[in-house]
Amino acid sequence: MNKIQKKTIGLTLRKGILQDLQEILILFSGTIETVCANDYNNEQIVAWISSVNNTGRWHRLIEDQYFIVAVLNQKIVGFASLAHGDYIDVLYVHKDFQRQGIAQQLYNALETEAATHKNTILTADVSKTAKPFFEANGFKVIAEQIQIRTEVEIPNYNMRKDL
Repeated sequence: MNKIQKKTIGLTLRKGILQDLQEILILFSGTIETVCANDYNNEQIVAWISSVNNTGRWHRLIEDQYFIVAVLNQKIVGFASLAHGDYIDVLYVHKDFQRQGIAQQLYNALETEAATHKNTILTADVSKTAKPFFEANGFKVIAEQIQIRTEVEIPNYNMRKDL
């Protein structure tokens, strides 16, 4: 079984709800602090994590997008969202549950959802850390870009996949 087909036993995907938000924000911060540390400096990581304070954005993610969480043993171990049926807005896996097929299962669910809307492309703005995962799933870099958060430049990639 190759890494793209790997599944985590006992993992369930479900719709995310606002009551999940605190657990999601802790997962988000912890993952960026540890998993992204090889690709981004401390100033960039602090700026990136500061987006937890944008409560309105997090509420809109959960309420207005196709937002799913991965649950293992009653703990949220990942989350992902699809905006407008064709844009992967977020996809994060808990720092302690990396390389177990969770991101792949989340991604597969997003791609399936996009297909139900008859979309022919998927796009995402992807971190340096996540770029290899997206490339393994058939995405190509369209442009390198710079996100600005709290006046700090955070490089990432605009990527696209034809479905």
